[in-house]
Order: sequence, then structure tokens, then C-alpha cells
Amino acid sequence: MHGSSTSCALGFSGYVEQLKDPHDFFTGRLGNVEYVVCKDNNKKVRAFHNVCRHHASLLASGCGKKSCFVCPYHGWTYGLDGGLLKATRINGIQNFDVNDFGLVPLPVATWGPFVLLNMDEKLSSELVVDEDKVAYEWLGSCADLLSLNGVDASLSFVCRREYTIECNWKVFCDNYLDGGYHVPYAHKGLASNLKLESYSTEIFEAVSIQSCKGGGESKGDDYGRLGPEALYAFVYPNFMINRYGPWMDTNLVLPLGPQKCLVVFDYFLETPFKNDESFIQQSLEDSESVQIEDIILCEGVQKGLESPAYKFGRYAPSVENAMHHFHRLLHLNLTK
Repeated sequence: MHGSSTSCALGFSGYVEQLKDPHDFFTGRLGNVEYVVCKDNNKKVRAFHNVCRHHASLLASGCGKKSCFVCPYHGWTYGLDGGLLKATRINGIQNFDVNDFGLVPLPVATWGPFVLLNMDEKLSSELVVDEDKVAYEWLGSCADLLSLNGVDASLSFVCRREYTIECNWKVFCDNYLDGGYHVPYAHKGLASNLKLESYSTEIFEAVSIQSCKGGGESKGDDYGRLGPEALYAFVYPNFMINRYGPWMDTNLVLPLGPQKCLVVFDYFLETPFKNDESFIQQSLEDSESVQIEDIILCEGVQKGLESPAYKFGRYAPSVENAMHHFHRLLHLNLTK
């Protein structure tokens, strides 16, 4: 294990590709924080609480382009720098300073293809600009390892798929973190293309990285979808980065209640493959098959956890150390 167990205030919010041009924006939610991220007129990335300062309405939804944010409730209008441009029907209001009612900023940073937000209210709201510092704060000592393994901004976005699963969010994470334990039993098609005896796990501060060599038939440098090696990085508490062959996909797990979660998959591809429609379609179909198999597993585990017969299990030391690391970090957070 590298370093000590830590948790980080930085959290994934979106992708650099969503902010290609001035006026691009996207929204989202982390915990109880609604946020909007945008690129202003000067091509500067900014982030704010997505909450009107008048009556707490959400300002924006989804993603797209806006030259300003207009509250759909009472028409208060904000610039992309967060400043209040227009407050409607406030004649007679006393002690009102327009500078006190701009959008509340959030610290924002980028690393590789990712846009990150700092949710620690104790920290400064200034933009974080030192990418090396950001990399260490978010990923710890494995940042360079991920960069060297092709986790970067050169990949092209392909598509997003979302799955609503009838299980607690931690059940999905546990399934991801079992060191390939379930793969030969639940993913026979996937297992046939992996050398499972090569499966290994490395633990870092708030990240675990599982890796496995590809085992399918190869023709020269063509290893198909999975490539010669697959890498699976779990960034505590709920974000996963998977790099294999020419592909990268990410998984964001969002709790929807004690027995339900939403998992957001985003797929990226190396540029030379982005126009190969048959390869893309076949790869996405193969990925979909694996996701359906995992959903069946996770929903079955959720039902089993609710049974009075189950109290607790034991970790398999040779494979489930990434899961144990996740549980330790979670326990540390919950008992602070």
C-alpha cells in the first residue's frame, strides 16, 4: 500500500470535453450540492452552486450553451462569472448590495479528461490551477501510473448509458472491487478474454487499481475490445476508471436511497477508432452484456443482505483487498 488511507474533498463532476467552447455548461449533484460548471467568455472554467440567491430555485439543468443563467422562477439573471446581472422587481428593498448576491462559487480544477470540484466548505473558493497538486490531492501517488496507462484528454467521447439498479450503492462498489473473484462464475464471456491468473490489485491512498492481462486470440497488435491489458481504477468513494484496449469507460455511482442507485457509464475511444462504427457497436454490446450480468448479481446481493439469515461475511485475502480498503475508508469517514 502506498501512503496512508485518506479521503479527498475533490470529486468528479464531468469531462473537459463538455466544456470545449465559451458558454458551454453542464450541471450535476454531489451529495446535497447542486452545481453548475461553465466556461466563461474568457475561456475560464468556473463552477457555482446551482442555486438562485433569491428563492433557492435551481438555475440550470442538463447541459448545453448559455450566455447567462436566468432563474426560471423569478427571472434573476447571473453572468458566467457568477455576478448578479439583474434582480427583478426589487424596488423598495433596503440594504441591498448586488455584489453580495452573486452565485456562490465552488473550487474547480481539471486533471486529464476530468473536471473536479472541491466540496470542502472550509477551503478557499478560488479556482485550483496547479494540475500536479490536483492530481495528488485526488489520486494520490497513483496519478502518474494512470497517466502512463492512457487516462488522458486525448480520448473522444462516444456515448453515455445509465442504469438504475435495485441495490445500495455500496453493493455495486463491492462487486467492482472483489479482485475478479466473480468473473469466472458470472462473466464467462469476459473471462474467456482475460488471463485471470494474472489478476492483481494495488492499493494507494484513496484509490485501488486492479489489472489483468488480456487472454483472447490476438492477430498482431489487434486484441479487440479488451486489448493486451485491462486496468480498473476505483477512486473513493464512488468513481471508477476503466482503461482497456482503445477504450476508456468511467462509472459514477449515485445513491438514490438505501436500496437503489444510479450508475452512469461514459465511454471514450482512441481517435483512430472513433469512425469504426461496427467495432464501436460490437464493443458496446459486449459491455452491455457484462453490465446486465453485474446488475443481476448486485440486485441478488441486496435481497440477500436483507435476509435475517445473513449477518456478515469474511474477506478472501488473496482477492478482496480492494474491497477491504474501500470499507476501511468508508468506516473512517463514518466514524469521524
